Amino acid sequence: MENYNIEKYNEENEDADFQSKFELEDAYLRAKKRVDKIKGFYWHLFWYVVVNIFLLSMIYARLGKSETIWQYRHFSTAFFWGIGLLFHFLGTFGTNVLFGKEWEKKQIEKYMDKDKRRWE
Repeated sequence: MENYNIEKYNEENEDADFQSKFELEDAYLRAKKRVDKIKGFYWHLFWYVVVNIFLLSMIYARLGKSETIWQYRHFSTAFFWGIGLLFHFLGTFGTNVLFGKEWEKKQIEKYMDKDKRRWE
């Protein structure tokens, strides 16, 4: 495993520094794992778009004069792969993307400030 130079080692307080170095390295590895998951999702999204544009353009090129592209069978790959992409998104970003803890915290602070101004 690589050694990440996050903070210089201080020999004065060896035990405390070892603990803080371990915590920093652990935080770095968790952050790197999270970034790799996000990067993996965006690559998945990229290939979803590229492959489906290619497939739909090939289907469109082979359509007869009386046929239309707006049929379920033409979009079945995009549909089912899209379901897989949705689950990848939820696994990467979680289920509370829109109304997560940060949003909730901001809303509570907003209403507390409104209420505070009302009573002043």
